[in-house]
Amino acid sequence: MQTKRNCEHCSKMDIKHHHHPRTKAPATMKSLSSFVHLRPPPGIDRKWIIPLGIGSIISLALLFLTSFSSPSSPLLLFPYFSSLYLHSPVFAESKLQSSPFSPLPTPPRLAYLISGSLGDGDMLKRTLLALYHPRNYYVVHLDLEAPEKERAELKAYLDSHQLFSKVGNVRMIVKANLITYRGPTMVANTLHAAAILLREAGDWDWFINLSASDYPLVTQDDLLHVFSYLMKNLNFIDHTSNIGWKEYHRARPVIVDPGLSMLKKGDLLQIPQRRSVPTAFKLFTGSAWMMLSHSFVDYCIWGWDNLPRTVLMYYANFVSSPEGYFHTVICNAKEFQNTTVNHDLHFISWDNPPKQHPHFLTVDDMTRMIDSNAPFARKFLKDDPVLDKIDAELLFRSPDRVVPGGWCIGPTTNGSDPCMVVGNTTLLRPGRGAIRLGRLTASLLSEKNFKPRQCK
Repeated sequence: MQTKRNCEHCSKMDIKHHHHPRTKAPATMKSLSSFVHLRPPPGIDRKWIIPLGIGSIISLALLFLTSFSSPSSPLLLFPYFSSLYLHSPVFAESKLQSSPFSPLPTPPRLAYLISGSLGDGDMLKRTLLALYHPRNYYVVHLDLEAPEKERAELKAYLDSHQLFSKVGNVRMIVKANLITYRGPTMVANTLHAAAILLREAGDWDWFINLSASDYPLVTQDDLLHVFSYLMKNLNFIDHTSNIGWKEYHRARPVIVDPGLSMLKKGDLLQIPQRRSVPTAFKLFTGSAWMMLSHSFVDYCIWGWDNLPRTVLMYYANFVSSPEGYFHTVICNAKEFQNTTVNHDLHFISWDNPPKQHPHFLTVDDMTRMIDSNAPFARKFLKDDPVLDKIDAELLFRSPDRVVPGGWCIGPTTNGSDPCMVVGNTTLLRPGRGAIRLGRLTASLLSEKNFKPRQCK
């Protein structure tokens, strides 16, 4: 989706986002008909009764409408900032709705997996700094192909970083996994990180998997602000059951991932025999990058009805399993198939028709990245000038520092970093990135795009 350029001026200033305790909703309105037929007290002139009654009815009706939303209504409202960056209502199924909304909900917590391989150590550091917020949790993985020295340097950097060590929300997988490109070891590594996050930091709301070649296009304050107004059981995952050529080239071949049993990375091994498409579940495919709800990730780990394990065994011999495993599980699970939002929240530049790899993004892609309204983009080369441009114009991040937010309360004298002192992590200062992201989520959750594009 393209963003209209003339809307960039909609919010030139950052907006302070203060959160207050949820207020109690007013009592249900009594019957209006009984109100109209009340007799006036003695001494009251009857000529004022009709205007007074009409005025009271209108006042009560307005109070009722501003305090409640109909339980059967499909509207999912963005109550406070809707006039700033949402020009149309957001739709979702009525069963996804929660109790009457609070004008300023508590921001969610996000759980990130940031993974890399040989030579990605420095890029992992930069991506982590661009994504950091003390409210979130982070698991960093540098796979077994990277030399021990590179992994040790990354571990030392994370342990010695003043902010990371103080907050304690960044964890590195020290016993690295060997990841084979297009193999199920990537799925296994994602599930490994998710299990760590469930065990050690169980109060997060969404899980996001990224690589060292990904980079954010909005601040975490922007992202947390917009997702404060979304239902926490939504899953942002690009998916389709129209697998086309992938059936013959990916589903029917039987492959073996050498990363499951060897210590050196190698290509996928393929046997001559082919298999049939399963009938116990329907295959889905899509993007390997996603934002998954806590409840769905929990289901994938525990698999109480055995579907996640059954599908995982099938995808252990599937070419490019990261582009199908989570998609097939969520679309075959009745509990979750109506919670999908068909988008991977990324800007990616592909050939037409798409080739195996997308283009590396440069400064020439800057306008298209912004106009996509996506919160993330990929792929980037290490230290490409476009990353400096994103830092300066979209994230307001200085070199070797985290992105400033409402939680940064330290002094700025003599060039000091205010983010070295952590304040209230629920205080957000969303900016223009929240406006763009708000437009994207409004479109994705609209009546036109939300339910019609779910698992079919």
